[in-house]
Amino acid sequence: MKKNVMAKRLMTLAMLMILQSSLFALHSMAQKFALIDMDYIFKNIPAYERANEQLAQVSKKWQAEVEALTTEAQTLYKNYQNEVVFLSKEQKKAKQDAIMEKEKQASELKRKYFGPEGELFKKRTALMNPIQEEIYNAVKDIAELRGYQLILDRASDTGIIFGSPKIDISNEVLLKLGYAN
Repeated sequence: MKKNVMAKRLMTLAMLMILQSSLFALHSMAQKFALIDMDYIFKNIPAYERANEQLAQVSKKWQAEVEALTTEAQTLYKNYQNEVVFLSKEQKKAKQDAIMEKEKQASELKRKYFGPEGELFKKRTALMNPIQEEIYNAVKDIAELRGYQLILDRASDTGIIFGSPKIDISNEVLLKLGYAN
């Protein structure tokens, strides 16, 4: 009889130990998450707004240059159409070549300014990378301080349907960057 009671107590003790270790394992696997809203953060950083204004101005200036060349090509073409009946074969060829050259210049200028590796891309990178790096470092510091394993951007297209405002650390990031809100 004592063996039976003793066996039950040992079994209960073993079960409690397994349950405790399972709970400890679950607790240690629990991860902390946080959200940030990059749009909100960017809107509250004056340097970001200034950089966007600068990019808009330079983009507008470059677009005007491209449009000027395009307009010149269109004018050359209209003049050519009006004069074509009076031109010799050589004159036609020369005017067509001039039109094509002007269109090519416009196309090359557009690619130079707005292409994938163009001047606008380089300027955006030069202006925005330092700001993004500063934000990244602030987020990283907060994550390490608070023990977050994952911080998601609610402003991006990550498929976040709901995020509790309690885990949004956007204002903390701004505060760390020196922008109290």
